[in-house]
Amino acid sequence: MSNPAAFRDRTNWSGGFYELAIEVGSTQDAAIQAVLSAVWSAAGVRGCFAFADREPGDQEPVPCSVASLTAYGHLRGQVLLPTGHLAVCSGTAIRGGDDGSDWLDFYVPAGALDKAGIPYWDGRPFHRSAVMDDWLAGVGTEVFERAPFSLGVIGWEVSGCTDAAALAGGLPQERGIGYLLPQKEGLLYGAAND
Repeated sequence: MSNPAAFRDRTNWSGGFYELAIEVGSTQDAAIQAVLSAVWSAAGVRGCFAFADREPGDQEPVPCSVASLTAYGHLRGQVLLPTGHLAVCSGTAIRGGDDGSDWLDFYVPAGALDKAGIPYWDGRPFHRSAVMDDWLAGVGTEVFERAPFSLGVIGWEVSGCTDAAALAGGLPQERGIGYLLPQKEGLLYGAAND
C-alpha cells in the first residue's frame, strides 16, 4: 500500500472527496475563523500548509486562519483516520453563499481513502462510508461545542446540497447523507439511512 499521507503523490488528492461541510451561519471572519480553528483541533489535523505539491517537511507551515484560506484557497494537513492510517486532508471556505452564509468544508480526498483501505463505494449510484460518516459526525459535534454553527452535512461532495433554511429545523425522513442539525437541546445527528 502506498502512503495516503504523502502530499506529493497526486493520486492522494484525486477522485473527489468525503467531507464535513459546515454552514457557519454568518459571513463575519471571526465566525468562520472559530469554526476553522475548531475543525482543525477536533479532527486532530497535523500541520497547516498551503501547497499540495510539497511534503510538509519541504514547506513552511501557514497560519490556520481565514487570511490563509483567502490567500491559498485550501489549507492542507494530515489526519489520523479512524482506521489508524495517517492521510492527507484539506479545508476550504465558500464565502457568502446564496443563503448569505459562509461554509467551511473539511475533507479527505478519495485517493487517500483508497490507500488507507476505507471503502466508500459498493456499486450503488452514490458513495457512502459508515466509518467516515461516524468519524466526521464526531468531529462536527466537537466543533459545535466550541463554535456553534447553523448546519453540518456529511458525505460524498455534499457542500451546497441543502442549507439550514431549507430544512427549517427538521431532518428529512430518508437521508442519503448525514446531517448535524442544531436543536434547542443540542446538536442532532441524523445519519444517512437510505
